[in-house]
Amino acid sequence: MDISTTVERARRLAQLHADHKPLVLPTVWDVWSARTAVAAGFPALTVGSHPLAESRGAADNEGQTFEEVLAAVRPIIAAVDVPVSVDLEAGYGQSPADLIAGLVGVGGVGLNVEDTVHSEGGRLRGTEEHARYVAGLRAAADDAGVPVWINGRTDLFLRAPEPAAVLDEAVERLLALERAGADSVYPVRIQDDDALLTAVVGAVRVPVNSTAHPVRHDLERFRRLGVGRITNGPLLQLAATDAVKGLLGAWKS
Repeated sequence: MDISTTVERARRLAQLHADHKPLVLPTVWDVWSARTAVAAGFPALTVGSHPLAESRGAADNEGQTFEEVLAAVRPIIAAVDVPVSVDLEAGYGQSPADLIAGLVGVGGVGLNVEDTVHSEGGRLRGTEEHARYVAGLRAAADDAGVPVWINGRTDLFLRAPEPAAVLDEAVERLLALERAGADSVYPVRIQDDDALLTAVVGAVRVPVNSTAHPVRHDLERFRRLGVGRITNGPLLQLAATDAVKGLLGAWKS
């Protein structure tokens, strides 16, 4: 994909975030799922690390190399004419410049980056450490001339026995990501908690990303809570798995 097309798609992704409240990005994992989501009318997509790994018989949490991920997402991006963001976990040990170069090289125009460093025993980056990494991504994207959409994720709620107890620290992390240049922020694992979602949305100025299950959750609820962006994580693939099992069940002999 030529760079002018990549830049145009990146600009389109930013405009879509402005136009849709919330913007729903179906989380896809291969060419078939990407084409299916586009045919259903969605104007942008994201490739999830968990479903991508599952589709390739690999492990999530950076069980693939960065080069393997790029090779897998290249045909997905080429198969559709909409902007595609890619979940790049904690960065696969890459420098921000190398991460952006690889993403842009396959036509990706957005990324998700989390603060759990899988290559270092699953430790959690510190608040400022993660913000510095995001700032490096922002600078690298600017240098490349591509306005890559950066979705800055924290796993703090995911790790906490009592998510409400870490709200202040989580907000501090998300604000640091916003200051570092994240276009949206992603507090994982609070999608079922109205109070926590409302608190986070009220604390930051950029769109807040929430995970959503395509059957168990409701779009209007997320809109009412002020969520600005919705992705599925592994939940769309899991719902599709359940549906296929149901279709095949009657054919067991």
